[in-house]
Amino acid sequence: MAKLKTLGARLSTLKPGLGSLPPVERSENAQRSVYSPWRKWYNTARWKALRLSIFTRDMFTCQWPGCGKLEGNTSQLVADHRKPHRGDEALFWDEHNLWTLCKPCHDSRKQQQELRDLSRRRT
Repeated sequence: MAKLKTLGARLSTLKPGLGSLPPVERSENAQRSVYSPWRKWYNTARWKALRLSIFTRDMFTCQWPGCGKLEGNTSQLVADHRKPHRGDEALFWDEHNLWTLCKPCHDSRKQQQELRDLSRRRT
């Protein structure tokens, strides 16, 4: 029993350690991955192959109505989900839900459309 009594005395002298750890700093992309684990799917060989097949199917041409830009540089193209998948795996991999957009259309027009749709859902 003597050992237990001495252990109790030692425990009371220890400093609390929870508040002393530095906060974990993550990049914006790493932070998004924590809250959206499906983002890892974009780094798979399966996605890269599907993305290229969508570009080929659409003949490397932006499908946004009124654009039609032909782009040979695939870094300037996006395989975009017509209907946002929001982590739904079946919808993510569905090739009928994908189309080719040039980066300008994806980064402006498509994003504006999605923001409008989101605001309508909230009201």
